[in-house]
Amino acid sequence: RYLNELKEDDSLCRQAQTSGTFYLFHNLSPFLQKVGKKYLVPQLSAAEMKRILEKFKETEQWIEKSVLIGCSDEHVPHFALDLGALEKSAIESELKGSFTDLRKALFVVDGKDSPLLASAQSLLRWHDSHQYCSKTGQPTQKNVAGSKRVCHGSGITYYPQMSPVVITLVSDGSRCLLARQPSFPQGMYTALSGFCDVGENVEETVRREVAEEVGLEVESLWYSASQHWPFPSSCLMIACHALVRAQQAEISMNSLELEEAHWFGLEEIVEGLKRDPRSSKQDDGSFLPWFPPKQAIAHQLICEWVKQQTS
Repeated sequence: RYLNELKEDDSLCRQAQTSGTFYLFHNLSPFLQKVGKKYLVPQLSAAEMKRILEKFKETEQWIEKSVLIGCSDEHVPHFALDLGALEKSAIESELKGSFTDLRKALFVVDGKDSPLLASAQSLLRWHDSHQYCSKTGQPTQKNVAGSKRVCHGSGITYYPQMSPVVITLVSDGSRCLLARQPSFPQGMYTALSGFCDVGENVEETVRREVAEEVGLEVESLWYSASQHWPFPSSCLMIACHALVRAQQAEISMNSLELEEAHWFGLEEIVEGLKRDPRSSKQDDGSFLPWFPPKQAIAHQLICEWVKQQTS
């Protein structure tokens, strides 16, 4: 309820900016600090933000560009701010850390930080790409919290939106199917995924995507969980398990969408879960299969399948 009040009340949110904490980004890359072997996501106080902005001869109007991304149980509001117009190396030197590509950051940060970073980047990206009204072409103005943008010429209010995407772990009962696209890191395999078409429900999307990508007919499916995911833009990942008949499990891969698709047995999956990108490369230059990090819902689907097989 407090978070909603901050979104709706500009004066209350502006006041909260003076007591809140700030997550920094530079051209949509989050700021991390390495402490020992861990990567931390620092939260800067409003006082620290003021000191930094003054040092770089920027006014506090920069804080107006921040967006509200959540609050703690103790009602401490969290904001995200992109400092892309400032010198990247100078900020990194001042704060003793580095701005890291979000895909890489999600592999190394603590699980509690990854959802905040993902939602922050999505919201910052949305504001950057929705600065003009699609009807009038006039500039839109964000509210203090960044929960919406308004075109005063047309009266239209724009809200951030998410695109629904299904991600499906296909099984024939004793094996599960994983695939990779050419853009993936070498050796990484994951579950099949695709955007929902207009008018489709989740079940229809699962059946269509599996048929399109690997030429298999889904016999039954069930929902697992959901997750916000910032790639390629703000998406709602709807995770499902799907079962196909073992007698009709020959893969007919769509090479326009996938580079490889294979059936994996339980032993291969268990071994793959132990690997990371660094340990997957072999002496001959090839790569053993490895799977998405724990923060990705595909990892959860694969672990659920393993548990099902071993129970």
